[in-house]
Amino acid sequence: MKAIALISGGLDSILAAKTAQEEGVRVIPLHFKIPFSHRDKGVSSRENNLISFVKNSLGSDLKIFDISNEFLKLLIKPEHGFGANLNPCIDCKIFMLTKTREIMKELDAAFVVTGEVLGQRPMSQHRKALELIEKKSGLEGLLLRPLSAKLLPETTPEKQGWVSREKLLDFSGRSRRPQIKLAQKFGIKDYPNAAGGCLLTDPEFAGRLKELIAHRQLSLNNIELLKIGRHFRLSEQARLVVGRDEKEGKELENLASAGDYLFFPNEELAGPTSLGRGEFNPDLINLSCSITCRYCDLNGSKEAVIIIKRGTDPSGYGEAPKPIGWFGAPPPCGDSPSFLRVPPISDTELQNLKI
Repeated sequence: MKAIALISGGLDSILAAKTAQEEGVRVIPLHFKIPFSHRDKGVSSRENNLISFVKNSLGSDLKIFDISNEFLKLLIKPEHGFGANLNPCIDCKIFMLTKTREIMKELDAAFVVTGEVLGQRPMSQHRKALELIEKKSGLEGLLLRPLSAKLLPETTPEKQGWVSREKLLDFSGRSRRPQIKLAQKFGIKDYPNAAGGCLLTDPEFAGRLKELIAHRQLSLNNIELLKIGRHFRLSEQARLVVGRDEKEGKELENLASAGDYLFFPNEELAGPTSLGRGEFNPDLINLSCSITCRYCDLNGSKEAVIIIKRGTDPSGYGEAPKPIGWFGAPPPCGDSPSFLRVPPISDTELQNLKI
């Protein structure tokens, strides 16, 4: 008998899939990609790690479905509300399970396996929430939660003898000890962070995302920007992101789209790369340079020379500065039109702009 096992990226979903597999179920691991994972190791690296982890743990190839664009709609007004921050956990699970139900026939799967644990998450994993998710997704009786199955109503796979209820588990609550012990039993090592990693539960990220939605600027590229740097709202239509280190500076360069601005100090000073996005005028160009200057190592100087680049297409960001035309007074630092000498913004002004 075949079943789709939803793989979140954490430990629980792998353990649930492995438990079903141990009962003779042919598990098809499936991962839904959404844009709210950390960028700590890069998107491609994280996916490759998950693919390898699933292969090593289950001996099966992971199927990945990108539902990022569709998922954004859940953030506008989820039917069942948000958690502590901007996490529409119940609607998220219903959405993913509904998607899973739609492809069950295509994959010749008889039921679905998930890693939910009764009482582990306050919003989406209490008994009533689990029942609601199962009903709303159209998977009544066909949703097996092996880690807590003995504490939940008997499912069709159990009634039909596809799995033995006695071999299923009775995990509950927030303790991770049972999962860690089970992982040791299965020989599963180097598993991902057991607590998961959805950025929608992170207060700082959620605050930035709410601000983005309020300005009607919700898009996948803008969401990636929220994951790094210091953020400043310059106007209703313009924002600036300042990288915290060299790595984030490189990421900002990679995320730059046509029409974006890049700001960074000349080679005489150490300082950040900043990315400006939106509708910029001469005053906002100057403001962005002053903010960038604020985070430079001025070595006792009262101002810095900031290089400005603007891309007309992704290839417009090369090593050499590209002239964009001078904004404001003639440049005091030479003939090049892509430099501006500015003092740093005051701390008071900076805080007023910070998101």
